[in-house]
Amino acid sequence: MKRLCFAALVIFPLSALAVSYPVDLEQELNGAEVLASTETIDRDMAGLVLQNLGDRPVECTASFRNGPEMPRTRRVTLESGESKPMTAKFKRDVIRLRIKLTCEPQ
Repeated sequence: MKRLCFAALVIFPLSALAVSYPVDLEQELNGAEVLASTETIDRDMAGLVLQNLGDRPVECTASFRNGPEMPRTRRVTLESGESKPMTAKFKRDVIRLRIKLTCEPQ
C-alpha cells in the first residue's frame, strides 16, 4: 500500500501545483530604456520587475487590473542601472491580468 501511494505521488505532476494565468503587458515607454518582466507570484498576487537600462532616471507608473476589481496603481523612480519590483495583491483569484506600464524619462 505504501508503494502504491508513493507511486501515485510521483506520477502527479508538480507543475499542476504551480500558479499560472495570462498576463497582458501594455508598455508606453516614451523614449525611456526600461526592461519589464512580469511574474505570477500567487493565485491572487502578481509582480512586475523593472530595470532601467538608460543613462537618465525614469519615473514609472503601473496599473494592475484584474477583472471587475479596482485597478492597483504603483509608482516607482528608477535611477540609471537600477532594478525594482512592483507587486499587487487582489481580493479575488486572478484569471487574466492586465498591466499598463507608463514611463517618463526625467
